[in-house]
Amino acid sequence: MSLMLPSEPPSTRSVVGVADDLLAALRGESVLLPRAESAVLVVIDGLGAISLRGHAGHARALTAGMAKKDVAQSVFPSTTAAALTSIVTGVWPGEHGLVGYRVLDRSRDLLVNQLSGWESDGIDPLTWQAAPTVFERAERAGHESFAVGFAGYAHSGFTKATLRGAEFVPATTAAARIEAAYDLARAHPGSLVYCYLPEVDKAGHKHGVASAEWVAALEDVDAALSARVPPGVGVLVTSDHGMVDVPGSRQAVLDEEHLDGIRHIGGEPRMLHAYLEPDADAAAVVARWRSDLDGIADVVTRDEAVRAGLFGPTVTAAAESRIGDVLAVARGAWAVYDGTAADQRGRGMVGQHGAMTPEERQVPLVRLGSFAR
Repeated sequence: MSLMLPSEPPSTRSVVGVADDLLAALRGESVLLPRAESAVLVVIDGLGAISLRGHAGHARALTAGMAKKDVAQSVFPSTTAAALTSIVTGVWPGEHGLVGYRVLDRSRDLLVNQLSGWESDGIDPLTWQAAPTVFERAERAGHESFAVGFAGYAHSGFTKATLRGAEFVPATTAAARIEAAYDLARAHPGSLVYCYLPEVDKAGHKHGVASAEWVAALEDVDAALSARVPPGVGVLVTSDHGMVDVPGSRQAVLDEEHLDGIRHIGGEPRMLHAYLEPDADAAAVVARWRSDLDGIADVVTRDEAVRAGLFGPTVTAAAESRIGDVLAVARGAWAVYDGTAADQRGRGMVGQHGAMTPEERQVPLVRLGSFAR
């Protein structure tokens, strides 16, 4: 196995279980957070802790009280479908089964998009993602739950898979979403409110973390979070993942020669799932990829990844069936593309994520309101 796991201090928190910490805080039973009358979880998609600290002057509201320890580790792969689901279910990708951006539904021999393809790819959100959400647990415990986001997300398959148990409340701008979340928390004592802010992630993908557009998106989100938190409301701000900028010179393209024996390529450019043909020589494919991608990506088999705990301590049979036979985890600022794919639009994406660098996996965990130190 060639993959070198990044070292993390034993005290490092994970995004898994963050939402349940808020639910416990409503009961006064959290060991990490003080009791709050209502709790708000703000997820800023795509905001890594390293990028945030590097742009602290543009995010004074977020970083003013941010201590060195106010960070958490995202899951693997460090991608939205996997990480957001872990945040709101409290379990690892190996349990909830969203183990990448695109994965293989082996029963249909079909690649499915676990973020935006639920309807078009025919995925049932109630069975494909069967882990209970924190909102369902809150409902059983007598707490109201709300999810604030874009109106277009209200009835999506991903929302049905991950926000079950919460009443969806639409709002347009980041400021409007934060205002709505705070108003709901104030008006419904004992409630758990989730607020999703995708602007930073969108700017990063299109323009990169080093861009003026990304900084502007960060400033807008920070301005929204500078609003006064209502008395008695605890706010926890985190992210699903960070990202790295991939220059054109770091795009590794796999052509037909590299893809011999491979039936499908899933995942995303910084964490590929490769699914083999039934008669492929798996050992030969792994050896070839390790040679072809030497210095570019770490190549491991599904069994190696599962044994190493990359997808969490428990991997269900359903989740394991969706993991590629071979995985390629990009190093540094590299990305690996299927050069035979008809759609090459993804090669124009600047900011990317999915792998295991600190820039991708380390996310902020900022306390505001009643949770502030």
